Parts: sequence; structure tokens; C-alpha cells
Amino acid sequence: MKILAIESSCDETAAAVVEDGVKVYSNVIASQIAIHQATGGVMPEVAAREHIKVIMPTIELAISQAGVSWNEIDAIAVTKEPGLIGSLIVGRITAAAVAFAKDKPLIEVNHIHGHMYAGWLESETLPEFPILILTVSGGHNELVLMRGHGEFEILGETIDDAAGEAFDKIARLLKLGYPGGPIIEKTAVLGNSKAVKFPRALKGDYDFSFSGLKTSVLYHLQANEAKLDNPSFVADVAASFQSAVIDSLVEKLMKGVVEFSPKEIHLSGGVSANKALRGEIESQLKKLKNVAHFRVPKKMSYCTDNAAMIGAAAYFLGKSSCDDLESSTSKVTS
Repeated sequence: MKILAIESSCDETAAAVVEDGVKVYSNVIASQIAIHQATGGVMPEVAAREHIKVIMPTIELAISQAGVSWNEIDAIAVTKEPGLIGSLIVGRITAAAVAFAKDKPLIEVNHIHGHMYAGWLESETLPEFPILILTVSGGHNELVLMRGHGEFEILGETIDDAAGEAFDKIARLLKLGYPGGPIIEKTAVLGNSKAVKFPRALKGDYDFSFSGLKTSVLYHLQANEAKLDNPSFVADVAASFQSAVIDSLVEKLMKGVVEFSPKEIHLSGGVSANKALRGEIESQLKKLKNVAHFRVPKKMSYCTDNAAMIGAAAYFLGKSSCDDLESSTSKVTS
């Protein structure tokens, strides 16, 4: 089953053609990073207008790169929520119009579910349940136990700011630019992660909190304002901040590993591209002597917002719903 998927939840206009939730024929992303760098963050109205400009060319390019005809497309998938309202509306209206014009069924997908299925893309062997999934992105942090397709148990989520948002704001305070995640990761390599002891928010069972950490960094910078032009100082703060975020994320993840003994552990979302985070998870799993398979998206482009992940989620969740319906119908008629 080939699905044309569309993603426009924030500032990336994306379209992809995915077969059976795994094989990626094309994955086109029209980025707005250069536009939003001027303001140090995403402006919702600007993002929506840019989506309108490029969404049809992006879809057409995805079809072209996939080397398929519209007759070979079996369904249209689109992100329905969560995200910026204006951006979501552009994607959903366009997807509905294309589905109507091409006489294709329309499948709406939750954006976070899309990130959860990013680890399935280009998989040589399909993941085994139960799966413990840590999603870390600009707007969302969730620790989810996935027992089957459509069977999601949210163990914990962010109670204030998500990790990706914290990276963006701290990068802005350090005058490093936007987006913050990649820049802080690059800067942190040059610094000492133990230079500043920032707090680790580990209260509660599995929920995440980064507002206190952001405030702590802000106070530290205000107290050392004269050092902001010192590259070594900036690198130390970046490294110490990143370490605090990673410790908080990994602590909750390992707690879930011990409690639920999943067969697989997946890391997804934009921050999943962070090599230090990946390395710490691998290190802690070795200490636990855990044999669960640790899986991250095959490509960096599958970590950030993209349409291929929406196509994967649409296939597996849609298939699961159909299977459940067929099963219940069979029981009623037998």
C-alpha cells in the first residue's frame, strides 16, 4: 500500500511517499529555518503563509522523486494535531482537496504518533512489542509504552517546557542562533559538562520538567554577563546545560526499562538526533545489562518533522483499525 503523506504541523512543509509503512520512495522537506532565524524562533503567522506558498510544489516533487503515478497512490495521509493551528489547517485542507480530486481515502494522523513510528522506516526487521518510546522534540516530551499498534500508554510527559524548546531558548540566551539543538550540541563538544552544576528535574514518576533548568541557566548568565563574549564560558554553559537535559531524560527512560522490561527501546523526535543523548542511553543500557534492542531513526531526516513518519503511522494505525473492525465483525456474525 503506497501512501502520500503530508506534514505541516510547525515550520517544515513535508511530503513523502511510503509503502507499507516501511519503504520510503521519497521524503521531501521544505525548511523554513532561514526565515525564522531572524526572529530566533517560529512565528506562527509567517509559518502558515510559507506553507501556503510551497505545499503543492512539495507534494508534486515528492510524487516525482518517488517515480510513481497518482494511480499507484492508495491513500493520502496528513497530520491532524498537535501543532500550530494555521500550519495544520494548510496541510489538512490541502490533503483533503487532493484526496477529493484524486478520489483517494484520507487518513489523519497524530503528529506525536508519527514520531513514534519514525523508527519503523526502512527497517529490515519490524520492531517487536512491547516498545518503550521516548519522544523528545521542540514541543513535546513523552515516555510511552507501546504494547501494539494503537495501544499507547503514556507513562509521562512534559509538565511545562519540552527539551527541544529549552534548547532553543538557551541557545538564544547564549547568542548562538536558531535552531538551538544542533548549535548547542556542536558548542557543547568544546566545553566541560561539569563546569556548572545545573539542576536535574527528577520529581514525580515519569513526567518531565525543564522550566527550572532554564531559569537556573538564565540566572547563571545574568551573574556572569561579562563572560558571554568568552567562547570557553559559552561552551561550558552549553555542555553543562545539555548534560542536565540528558540526565533528566535518561533517568526516566531507564526507570521505565527496569519497570516494564520492553523488548525494544525507541528514541524519536528532533532531539533524538543528539549524539550525546544516544550515547548516554547506550551506556546506561549496558550498565543495566539490558538486552532490549535500542532503535533510533535510520536517517537524521526522520528525527525532525517529516512526512515519511506520518506515512508509516498512517499505514500501521490504519491497518490496525481495519483489522480490529474485521475481527469484531467476524465475532458478531459467527
